[in-house]
Amino acid sequence: MDSLRLYSVVIAGGGIALGAYALLRRKPKGPDELERERRTWLDGVGRITDGTVIDVQEIPSNNGHYTAVLLIYKYDVAGVSYECSQDVTYLRQWINLHSCRLGLPTSVKYDPHNPGNSLVVSESWMGLRQ
Repeated sequence: MDSLRLYSVVIAGGGIALGAYALLRRKPKGPDELERERRTWLDGVGRITDGTVIDVQEIPSNNGHYTAVLLIYKYDVAGVSYECSQDVTYLRQWINLHSCRLGLPTSVKYDPHNPGNSLVVSESWMGLRQ
């Protein structure tokens, strides 16, 4: 009888340890996933203000295969001016980069608790006025 109890305790303990290991061994999120979550969160809680596109810059990488596209814009919140950029490399299918010119009016979604955290384009929202 004692060996039966010992085996069941060992098996239950092994199962609990295996379950805890599986839960705690999640892969850390990459920068692309973190940026996607930031856009989704900001799309849900962000407030909208008027802004202006300053520039669109394409930055080639060292290996020549990857070109980052930055949308640079400015906006004002509560009398404070913010100048920000958003990496829109993976959002190219939603925007026409050739129509983004200096002085283009846009809507900006920003975090009310941290107005420097903002975006112009997300998967479900477009602030560019074309």
